[in-house]
This record gives sequence, C-alpha cells and structure tokens, in this order.
Amino acid sequence: MKISLKNYNFGFEELKALGHVVSGLSLGIDKNKVAALLLKPIPHNKKETMSFLGFSSYYRQQLKDFAILAKSLYRICDQQTVFEMTQERIKAYEKINKALTEAPLLLMPDWNIPFKLYIDACGDGLGAALHQVQIIDEKPTEGPVCYISRKIKSTEARYGTSQMECLCLVWALEKLHYYLDGSVFEVITDWNAVKSLLNMKTPNRHMLRWQIAIQEYRGNMTIAHKAGNIHKNADGLSRWALANTPEKPSYLPLEAEPQILIEGINITDIKTEFFEEVRESYKQDKDCHILTSLLDEDCKDTSLVNAMDEAWMNYYSEGRFHFCDGII
Repeated sequence: MKISLKNYNFGFEELKALGHVVSGLSLGIDKNKVAALLLKPIPHNKKETMSFLGFSSYYRQQLKDFAILAKSLYRICDQQTVFEMTQERIKAYEKINKALTEAPLLLMPDWNIPFKLYIDACGDGLGAALHQVQIIDEKPTEGPVCYISRKIKSTEARYGTSQMECLCLVWALEKLHYYLDGSVFEVITDWNAVKSLLNMKTPNRHMLRWQIAIQEYRGNMTIAHKAGNIHKNADGLSRWALANTPEKPSYLPLEAEPQILIEGINITDIKTEFFEEVRESYKQDKDCHILTSLLDEDCKDTSLVNAMDEAWMNYYSEGRFHFCDGII
C-alpha cells in the first residue's frame, strides 16, 4: 500500500476536518471557512438566504443562540412569503456572522464522567444543553458538549407548563440517547414539578407514556431544581427554538398512536392526587410560592412581586398568569 504524505498529518495537537478544528479535548469551527462567509454581501433573494442558512445551520451545535437569530430569516424562505430584507433580518444576518466567529468550543464527551443536562421549555419551544465538568489545564471546567432545540408543535401548544417541561425532558433524553445511554447524569430544570414525573402516582395519558419512556434512565438519572434567573443556557434555547425538521416527529398525535390494552393498572382521576402534588411542588419553588400568594384573591400585599425573578415579574405585570383551584 502506498500513501501520499501530503494527505496525512502526524504529531499535530489539532486537525482540520469537515469544516471543524478537532483536538483530543474539543471541537471548534474552522475560522478559515467562516472568513470566506464574512466577505459575502447580505443575501438579495431567497436562494442566497437559504444558502447562508444552510451553511450556518451546519454549525448549529456550536451556536447556542442560533434559533432566535435565524427565526426571521427562515420565515422569508417560505414559498408563500414575499422576500424582503428588513432591518430586523439584516441584524439577524449580522448577528449570526458574529456568532460564527465567537462560537464556543464543544468538549469531547467523556463517558467516565457524569453529564449535566439542562432543560427548559416555554410557549415557543424546547431547549436543552448537555454539559460536562472536565479537567482542562489542571482545573475542573464545566463546558458544553452540545446544544439542541426545537419549536413546539400545534398539538403541544395547549399543554400546561408542567406538561411542557416534562415533554422537554422526554424529548431531550430521546435526542441525546447516544450520549446518555448507560451514563450517569443529572437533569437540571427551573420547574420543580418535573422532579415528580418519575414518581407520579396518578399520571394522565401523556404522563404515563412519558414515565414509561424514561424508565430506562431511572437508575442513572437524578433531577435537580435550579432557579430560572440562573438557568440561562437551556432557557434561551427554548425561547429561540429552531424550526422543526421534516423528519419523523418524536411523538405522534394521540389519535394516530396504536392503542394498547394494559390490564392491572388502577387509574385515578387526575384532578385529585396529581393536582395536589403540583400544589405541593409550588411550595418548594420561591417564584411559584410568591406567585400563588399574589394570584390569591385574598392577597393584599402586592409588594411581594418585587421578590420574584425579573422575567416572572414582567409576565405577572402583563397579566399572563391565571389561577384556578390552586393551579397556575
């Protein structure tokens, strides 16, 4: 066998491959590829816009905020939309270029070290960030392994917050199965009710199906709560979610799913024990506890709102929260 030496690299600490810079510890973007993109003018039609989005989307694992930045650009690529490069879209184009030049290095996963899975959901989408704490330059350093996000589907838009957060957990576990299968990891969420998903005694149809879906991770997974004001990595991804891809959806509509008869399971009305668990979980979360007090008709101390997280304060002042039978 003969080889051409110009096609091989020996003794290098890092190599360039498929538009990336790969080392033993991390994965980064090849800046030479990005430099060529920065020289191009702003797209003048849909074809150029789609070409730009295709290039930048290739690096979406490294672009934490790619979803919100690309949202307006994806919208004008729709066949039913007239192409118009507004100031908002020009700014989005420029911010994506900047994000490409400042993208963080992704750590190479080490399956001997526990993972941290940050999840968050909102009315616009689901987001998750997979992290690890590795020894870099003789110091323990936490860094991202990958980022994922998606927009919610029309059938999911009517879910309550607790259901949405649980959906986010199930979706993230499915998407990151090849990282988490057999690994020890901690799930970190800003919604305390997610912690009750594993041990919920009276789940509804969605929750029961999701309980079954995550049973394989039960022995290796722990769930921890983290206040929303410091839960920024996954929170941003959910609010700036990528458009759904045309691949097979993670969950079929209820009417499209095969019906399975299960005998020997006692089903209790969800409006009793389940809602009691949700009400109890509010007491463990500072913002939820304050919010339940503020939404109570008998509450006269409106100064409590100042003790909440800023985002919660804004939603409360806009009247976005509703309170019924002790449930937000």
